[in-house]
Amino acid sequence: MVRVVIVGQGYVASIFAVGLERIKRGDLGYYGVPLANELPIKVEDIQIVGSYDVDKTKIGLPLYEIVQRYWKGDVPETLQEVFVRKGVHLRSLRNLPIEAVGLEDEMSLRDAIEHLVSEWKELKPDVIVNVPTTEAFVPFEDLEKLEKAIKEDDRDRLTATQVYAYAAAQYAKEVGGAAFVNAIPTLIANDPAFVELAKESNLVIFGDDGATGATPLTADVLAHLAQRNRHVRDIAQFNIGGNTDFLALTDKERNRSKEYTKSSVVEDILGYNAPHFIKPTGFLEPLGDKKFIAMHIEYVSFNGAIDELVITGRINDSPALAGLLVDLVRLGKIAVDRKEFGTVYEVNAFYMKNPGPKEAKNLPRIIAYEKMRQWAGLKPRYL
Repeated sequence: MVRVVIVGQGYVASIFAVGLERIKRGDLGYYGVPLANELPIKVEDIQIVGSYDVDKTKIGLPLYEIVQRYWKGDVPETLQEVFVRKGVHLRSLRNLPIEAVGLEDEMSLRDAIEHLVSEWKELKPDVIVNVPTTEAFVPFEDLEKLEKAIKEDDRDRLTATQVYAYAAAQYAKEVGGAAFVNAIPTLIANDPAFVELAKESNLVIFGDDGATGATPLTADVLAHLAQRNRHVRDIAQFNIGGNTDFLALTDKERNRSKEYTKSSVVEDILGYNAPHFIKPTGFLEPLGDKKFIAMHIEYVSFNGAIDELVITGRINDSPALAGLLVDLVRLGKIAVDRKEFGTVYEVNAFYMKNPGPKEAKNLPRIIAYEKMRQWAGLKPRYL
Protein backbone atom coordinates (compact mmCIF):
# COMPACT_ATOMS: atom_id res chain seq x y z
CA MET A 1 0.00 0.00 0.00
CA VAL A 2 1.21 3.53 -0.83
CA ARG A 3 -0.51 6.32 1.08
CA VAL A 4 -0.52 9.65 -0.80
CA VAL A 5 -1.19 13.26 0.16
CA ILE A 6 -1.85 15.74 -2.66
CA VAL A 7 -0.81 19.40 -2.47
CA GLY A 8 -2.80 21.56 -4.91
CA GLN A 9 -6.19 20.01 -5.69
CA GLY A 10 -6.53 21.47 -9.18
CA TYR A 11 -6.82 19.95 -12.65
CA VAL A 12 -3.87 17.53 -12.49
CA ALA A 13 -4.61 16.32 -8.96
CA SER A 14 -8.29 15.83 -9.76
CA ILE A 15 -7.62 13.84 -12.93
CA PHE A 16 -5.05 11.79 -10.99
CA ALA A 17 -7.62 11.06 -8.28
CA VAL A 18 -10.54 10.16 -10.53
CA GLY A 19 -8.39 8.15 -12.97
CA LEU A 20 -6.80 6.18 -10.15
CA GLU A 21 -10.16 5.30 -8.62
CA ARG A 22 -11.57 4.34 -12.03
CA ILE A 23 -8.65 1.93 -12.52
CA LYS A 24 -9.39 0.40 -9.12
CA ARG A 25 -13.05 0.08 -10.11
CA GLY A 26 -12.08 -1.75 -13.29
CA ASP A 27 -13.23 0.98 -15.70
CA LEU A 28 -9.79 1.62 -17.23
CA GLY A 29 -6.56 -0.02 -18.27
CA TYR A 30 -3.13 1.46 -17.60
CA TYR A 31 -2.73 3.65 -20.69
CA GLY A 32 -0.65 6.75 -19.92
CA VAL A 33 1.14 5.05 -17.00
CA PRO A 34 4.64 4.30 -18.36
CA LEU A 35 5.35 1.34 -16.07
CA ALA A 36 1.74 0.11 -16.04
CA ASN A 37 1.69 -2.69 -13.45
CA GLU A 38 5.29 -3.87 -13.81
CA LEU A 39 6.36 -2.64 -10.39
CA PRO A 40 5.99 -4.79 -7.26
CA ILE A 41 3.72 -2.03 -5.92
CA LYS A 42 0.60 -2.14 -8.07
CA VAL A 43 -1.48 0.80 -9.24
CA GLU A 44 -4.36 -0.57 -7.18
CA ASP A 45 -2.15 -0.27 -4.07
CA ILE A 46 -2.20 3.55 -4.20
CA GLN A 47 -4.49 5.20 -1.68
CA ILE A 48 -5.12 8.96 -1.53
CA VAL A 49 -5.41 9.83 2.16
CA GLY A 50 -5.26 13.63 2.12
CA SER A 51 -5.51 16.73 -0.03
CA TYR A 52 -4.54 20.38 0.43
CA ASP A 53 -5.53 23.57 -1.37
CA VAL A 54 -5.88 27.29 -0.69
CA ASP A 55 -8.90 28.03 -2.89
CA LYS A 56 -11.54 29.13 -0.38
CA THR A 57 -14.27 27.37 -2.39
CA LYS A 58 -12.55 23.97 -2.09
CA ILE A 59 -11.47 23.75 1.54
CA GLY A 60 -13.62 21.37 3.58
CA LEU A 61 -15.23 19.67 0.57
CA PRO A 62 -14.75 16.01 -0.40
CA LEU A 63 -12.71 15.16 -3.50
CA TYR A 64 -15.92 13.69 -4.93
CA GLU A 65 -17.27 17.21 -5.34
CA ILE A 66 -14.00 18.90 -6.35
CA VAL A 67 -13.11 16.55 -9.22
CA GLN A 68 -16.48 17.24 -10.86
CA ARG A 69 -15.21 20.75 -11.60
CA TYR A 70 -12.55 19.23 -13.85
CA TRP A 71 -13.98 15.96 -15.15
CA LYS A 72 -17.50 15.29 -16.38
CA GLY A 73 -18.44 11.69 -15.87
CA ASP A 74 -19.32 9.08 -13.31
CA VAL A 75 -17.15 9.90 -10.28
CA PRO A 76 -16.24 6.95 -8.01
CA GLU A 77 -17.95 7.14 -4.62
CA THR A 78 -14.64 6.35 -2.87
CA LEU A 79 -13.64 10.01 -3.36
CA GLN A 80 -16.30 10.95 -0.80
CA GLU A 81 -13.90 9.78 1.90
CA VAL A 82 -11.12 12.38 1.42
CA PHE A 83 -11.64 16.06 2.25
CA VAL A 84 -9.61 19.07 1.13
CA ARG A 85 -7.66 20.69 3.95
CA LYS A 86 -6.26 24.21 4.21
CA GLY A 87 -2.69 24.61 2.98
CA VAL A 88 -0.17 27.43 2.51
CA HIS A 89 -0.47 29.90 -0.36
CA LEU A 90 2.27 32.58 -0.01
CA ARG A 91 1.00 34.49 -3.06
CA SER A 92 0.69 31.32 -5.15
CA LEU A 93 -2.70 32.47 -6.49
CA ARG A 94 -1.60 36.06 -7.06
CA ASN A 95 -3.28 37.68 -10.09
CA LEU A 96 -5.70 34.77 -10.46
CA PRO A 97 -9.48 35.11 -10.04
CA ILE A 98 -9.43 32.87 -6.95
CA GLU A 99 -9.78 33.89 -3.30
CA ALA A 100 -6.88 32.32 -1.43
CA VAL A 101 -6.89 31.45 2.26
CA GLY A 102 -3.97 29.74 3.97
CA LEU A 103 -2.60 28.60 7.28
CA GLU A 104 -0.15 31.52 7.28
CA ASP A 105 -3.12 33.90 7.46
CA GLU A 106 -3.64 32.80 11.05
CA MET A 107 -0.20 31.65 12.25
CA SER A 108 3.54 31.92 11.61
CA LEU A 109 5.18 29.82 8.90
CA ARG A 110 6.93 27.77 11.59
CA ASP A 111 3.58 27.04 13.22
CA ALA A 112 2.05 26.26 9.81
CA ILE A 113 4.82 23.73 9.19
CA GLU A 114 4.22 22.14 12.59
CA HIS A 115 0.49 22.04 11.80
CA LEU A 116 1.12 20.25 8.49
CA VAL A 117 3.51 17.78 10.11
CA SER A 118 0.97 17.04 12.82
CA GLU A 119 -1.76 16.37 10.24
CA TRP A 120 0.56 14.21 8.14
CA LYS A 121 1.47 12.14 11.20
CA GLU A 122 -2.26 11.49 11.51
CA LEU A 123 -2.73 10.72 7.78
CA LYS A 124 0.53 8.68 7.56
CA PRO A 125 1.42 9.40 3.90
CA ASP A 126 4.36 7.63 2.30
CA VAL A 127 4.45 10.17 -0.54
CA ILE A 128 3.49 13.87 -0.78
CA VAL A 129 2.70 14.98 -4.34
CA ASN A 130 3.19 18.69 -5.07
CA VAL A 131 1.06 19.93 -8.01
CA PRO A 132 -0.06 23.51 -7.25
CA THR A 133 -0.06 26.37 -9.76
CA THR A 134 3.35 27.39 -11.17
CA GLU A 135 5.14 29.85 -8.86
CA ALA A 136 7.69 32.61 -9.25
CA PHE A 137 10.65 31.51 -7.13
CA VAL A 138 14.31 31.98 -6.24
CA PRO A 139 16.31 28.89 -5.18
CA PHE A 140 18.10 28.97 -1.82
CA GLU A 141 21.28 27.02 -2.72
CA ASP A 142 22.38 27.06 0.93
CA LEU A 143 20.60 25.23 3.76
CA GLU A 144 21.49 27.89 6.32
CA LYS A 145 19.71 30.53 4.20
CA LEU A 146 16.63 28.31 3.98
CA GLU A 147 16.60 27.71 7.74
CA LYS A 148 17.01 31.45 8.32
CA ALA A 149 14.03 32.30 6.08
CA ILE A 150 11.83 29.83 7.95
CA LYS A 151 13.00 31.09 11.35
CA GLU A 152 12.44 34.75 10.40
CA ASP A 153 9.04 34.07 8.82
CA ASP A 154 10.28 35.60 5.56
CA ARG A 155 7.11 35.43 3.47
CA ASP A 156 8.58 37.50 0.65
CA ARG A 157 11.45 35.05 0.17
CA LEU A 158 9.67 31.71 0.49
CA THR A 159 7.16 30.09 -1.86
CA ALA A 160 4.45 27.62 -0.94
CA THR A 161 6.33 24.72 -2.55
CA GLN A 162 9.48 25.53 -0.60
CA VAL A 163 7.48 25.54 2.64
CA TYR A 164 5.78 22.24 1.76
CA ALA A 165 9.14 20.64 0.91
CA TYR A 166 10.58 21.86 4.21
CA ALA A 167 7.55 20.48 6.07
CA ALA A 168 7.92 17.17 4.23
CA ALA A 169 11.51 16.94 5.46
CA GLN A 170 10.43 17.56 9.07
CA TYR A 171 7.71 14.92 8.70
CA ALA A 172 10.09 12.38 7.15
CA LYS A 173 12.59 12.95 9.94
CA GLU A 174 9.96 12.23 12.58
CA VAL A 175 8.47 9.12 10.96
CA GLY A 176 11.64 7.59 9.51
CA GLY A 177 11.13 8.29 5.83
CA ALA A 178 8.84 9.78 3.15
CA ALA A 179 8.98 11.03 -0.44
CA PHE A 180 8.17 14.43 -1.94
CA VAL A 181 7.29 14.55 -5.66
CA ASN A 182 7.71 18.06 -7.06
CA ALA A 183 5.89 18.19 -10.39
CA ILE A 184 6.09 21.98 -10.88
CA PRO A 185 9.06 24.17 -11.96
CA THR A 186 10.09 25.48 -8.51
CA LEU A 187 13.58 24.08 -7.94
CA ILE A 188 13.60 21.56 -5.12
CA ALA A 189 15.51 18.53 -6.46
CA ASN A 190 17.80 21.06 -8.19
CA ASP A 191 18.32 23.20 -5.08
CA PRO A 192 21.32 21.95 -3.03
CA ALA A 193 19.71 23.38 0.11
CA PHE A 194 16.74 21.02 -0.16
CA VAL A 195 18.80 18.02 -1.29
CA GLU A 196 21.07 18.44 1.74
CA LEU A 197 18.03 18.81 3.99
CA ALA A 198 16.45 15.70 2.44
CA LYS A 199 19.55 13.57 2.98
CA GLU A 200 19.70 14.42 6.67
CA SER A 201 15.93 14.11 7.16
CA ASN A 202 15.14 10.72 5.55
CA LEU A 203 13.31 12.40 2.65
CA VAL A 204 13.35 11.35 -1.01
CA ILE A 205 12.78 14.17 -3.52
CA PHE A 206 11.73 13.63 -7.13
CA GLY A 207 11.80 16.71 -9.39
CA ASP A 208 11.61 19.16 -10.93
CA ASP A 209 8.61 19.81 -13.24
CA GLY A 210 6.88 16.79 -14.74
CA ALA A 211 7.88 16.19 -18.38
CA THR A 212 4.76 15.90 -20.52
CA GLY A 213 3.66 17.03 -23.94
CA ALA A 214 6.10 18.94 -26.13
CA THR A 215 9.17 18.89 -23.87
CA PRO A 216 9.97 15.14 -23.87
CA LEU A 217 9.08 15.06 -27.57
CA THR A 218 11.57 17.88 -28.20
CA ALA A 219 14.22 15.95 -26.27
CA ASP A 220 13.64 12.85 -28.40
CA VAL A 221 13.72 14.79 -31.68
CA LEU A 222 16.93 16.62 -30.68
CA ALA A 223 18.52 13.30 -29.68
CA HIS A 224 17.57 11.87 -33.09
CA LEU A 225 19.29 14.78 -34.84
CA ALA A 226 22.35 14.67 -32.57
CA GLN A 227 22.81 10.94 -33.14
CA ARG A 228 22.90 11.59 -36.90
CA ASN A 229 25.30 14.55 -36.48
CA ARG A 230 22.87 17.06 -37.91
CA HIS A 231 23.54 20.59 -36.70
CA VAL A 232 20.50 22.30 -35.23
CA ARG A 233 20.33 25.94 -36.32
CA ASP A 234 17.29 27.03 -34.31
CA ILE A 235 14.30 25.74 -32.36
CA ALA A 236 10.89 27.26 -31.79
CA GLN A 237 8.48 25.46 -29.46
CA PHE A 238 5.40 26.85 -27.79
CA ASN A 239 2.25 25.82 -26.00
CA ILE A 240 -1.11 27.56 -25.67
CA GLY A 241 -3.73 26.30 -23.24
CA GLY A 242 -6.89 27.28 -21.44
CA ASN A 243 -6.53 25.82 -17.95
CA THR A 244 -5.61 27.64 -14.73
CA ASP A 245 -1.90 26.91 -15.05
CA PHE A 246 -1.76 28.59 -18.46
CA LEU A 247 -3.66 31.53 -17.00
CA ALA A 248 -1.08 31.74 -14.22
CA LEU A 249 1.71 31.68 -16.81
CA THR A 250 0.50 34.99 -18.23
CA ASP A 251 2.39 36.39 -15.24
CA LYS A 252 5.95 37.07 -16.49
CA GLU A 253 7.72 35.80 -13.37
CA ARG A 254 5.82 32.50 -13.38
CA ASN A 255 6.40 32.12 -17.13
CA ARG A 256 10.13 32.60 -16.58
CA SER A 257 10.10 29.71 -14.09
CA LYS A 258 8.49 27.42 -16.66
CA GLU A 259 10.73 28.64 -19.50
CA TYR A 260 13.84 27.68 -17.52
CA THR A 261 12.81 24.07 -17.00
CA LYS A 262 11.62 23.67 -20.60
CA SER A 263 14.74 25.23 -22.14
CA SER A 264 17.29 23.27 -20.10
CA VAL A 265 16.92 20.32 -22.48
CA VAL A 266 18.61 22.00 -25.49
CA GLU A 267 22.26 22.19 -24.44
CA ASP A 268 22.01 19.00 -22.39
CA ILE A 269 20.97 16.95 -25.43
CA LEU A 270 22.88 18.70 -28.23
CA GLY A 271 26.06 19.63 -26.40
CA TYR A 272 25.70 23.23 -27.59
CA ASN A 273 23.13 25.93 -27.00
CA ALA A 274 21.31 26.34 -30.31
CA PRO A 275 19.23 29.53 -30.60
CA HIS A 276 15.82 28.67 -29.27
CA PHE A 277 12.45 29.98 -28.15
CA ILE A 278 10.87 27.38 -25.87
CA LYS A 279 8.17 28.56 -23.52
CA PRO A 280 4.45 28.60 -22.79
CA THR A 281 3.23 31.56 -24.81
CA GLY A 282 -0.43 32.11 -24.20
CA PHE A 283 -3.78 31.52 -22.55
CA LEU A 284 -6.91 30.90 -24.60
CA GLU A 285 -9.79 29.82 -22.40
CA PRO A 286 -11.78 27.85 -25.04
CA LEU A 287 -8.86 25.42 -25.40
CA GLY A 288 -9.47 24.25 -21.83
CA ASP A 289 -7.10 21.52 -20.68
CA LYS A 290 -6.37 20.35 -24.26
CA LYS A 291 -3.37 22.50 -25.09
CA PHE A 292 -2.06 23.32 -28.56
CA ILE A 293 1.63 22.59 -29.11
CA ALA A 294 3.83 23.52 -32.04
CA MET A 295 7.49 22.89 -32.81
CA HIS A 296 9.77 24.07 -35.62
CA ILE A 297 13.39 22.86 -35.86
CA GLU A 298 15.77 23.92 -38.60
CA TYR A 299 18.99 21.90 -39.06
CA VAL A 300 21.96 21.31 -41.38
CA SER A 301 22.40 17.88 -42.98
CA PHE A 302 25.00 16.34 -45.34
CA ASN A 303 26.42 18.59 -48.06
CA GLY A 304 25.02 21.66 -46.33
CA ALA A 305 21.37 20.73 -46.96
CA ILE A 306 18.96 22.73 -44.78
CA ASP A 307 16.02 20.67 -43.51
CA GLU A 308 13.10 21.58 -41.29
CA LEU A 309 10.76 19.71 -38.99
CA VAL A 310 7.32 21.13 -38.23
CA ILE A 311 5.22 19.35 -35.59
CA THR A 312 1.83 20.33 -34.20
CA GLY A 313 -0.55 18.64 -31.81
CA ARG A 314 -3.39 18.91 -29.32
CA ILE A 315 -2.59 17.23 -26.00
CA ASN A 316 -4.75 16.84 -22.90
CA ASP A 317 -2.44 18.53 -20.41
CA SER A 318 -3.52 17.18 -17.03
CA PRO A 319 -3.94 13.47 -17.91
CA ALA A 320 -0.42 13.46 -19.37
CA LEU A 321 1.08 14.47 -16.01
CA ALA A 322 -1.41 12.53 -13.87
CA GLY A 323 -0.35 9.27 -15.54
CA LEU A 324 3.28 9.94 -14.62
CA LEU A 325 2.29 10.58 -11.00
CA VAL A 326 0.90 7.04 -10.80
CA ASP A 327 4.46 5.80 -11.37
CA LEU A 328 6.20 8.45 -9.29
CA VAL A 329 4.30 7.74 -6.07
CA ARG A 330 5.14 4.03 -6.36
CA LEU A 331 8.79 4.73 -7.20
CA GLY A 332 8.87 7.15 -4.28
CA LYS A 333 7.80 4.40 -1.89
CA ILE A 334 10.44 2.08 -3.36
CA ALA A 335 13.14 4.74 -2.88
CA VAL A 336 12.09 5.30 0.74
CA ASP A 337 12.14 1.56 1.44
CA ARG A 338 15.68 1.45 -0.02
CA LYS A 339 16.65 4.51 2.08
CA GLU A 340 17.90 6.40 -1.01
CA PHE A 341 17.37 9.77 0.64
CA GLY A 342 18.14 12.98 -1.21
CA THR A 343 17.18 12.87 -4.87
CA VAL A 344 17.27 10.04 -7.44
CA TYR A 345 18.58 11.08 -10.84
CA GLU A 346 17.59 7.81 -12.55
CA VAL A 347 13.93 8.57 -11.83
CA ASN A 348 14.13 12.31 -12.44
CA ALA A 349 15.87 11.93 -15.81
CA PHE A 350 12.85 10.20 -17.34
CA TYR A 351 9.92 11.90 -15.60
CA MET A 352 11.11 15.50 -15.17
CA LYS A 353 11.81 18.46 -17.48
CA ASN A 354 14.63 19.64 -15.23
CA PRO A 355 15.97 16.52 -13.54
CA GLY A 356 17.78 16.95 -10.23
CA PRO A 357 20.35 17.13 -8.77
CA LYS A 358 21.61 20.55 -9.93
CA GLU A 359 24.68 19.22 -11.75
CA ALA A 360 22.67 16.59 -13.66
CA LYS A 361 21.76 16.80 -17.34
CA ASN A 362 18.79 15.94 -19.49
CA LEU A 363 19.15 12.69 -21.41
CA PRO A 364 17.45 11.41 -24.55
CA ARG A 365 14.28 9.93 -23.10
CA ILE A 366 14.88 6.41 -24.48
CA ILE A 367 18.17 6.27 -22.54
CA ALA A 368 16.58 7.80 -19.45
CA TYR A 369 13.76 5.26 -19.69
CA GLU A 370 16.17 2.33 -19.63
CA LYS A 371 18.19 3.81 -16.74
CA MET A 372 14.96 4.29 -14.79
CA ARG A 373 13.87 0.72 -15.47
CA GLN A 374 17.25 -0.59 -14.35
CA TRP A 375 17.04 1.43 -11.12
CA ALA A 376 13.53 0.07 -10.52
CA GLY A 377 14.77 -3.50 -10.95
CA LEU A 378 12.92 -4.10 -14.23
CA LYS A 379 14.14 -5.84 -17.38
CA PRO A 380 15.43 -3.63 -20.21
CA ARG A 381 12.84 -2.96 -22.88
CA TYR A 382 14.87 -1.66 -25.84
CA LEU A 383 18.52 -2.40 -24.97
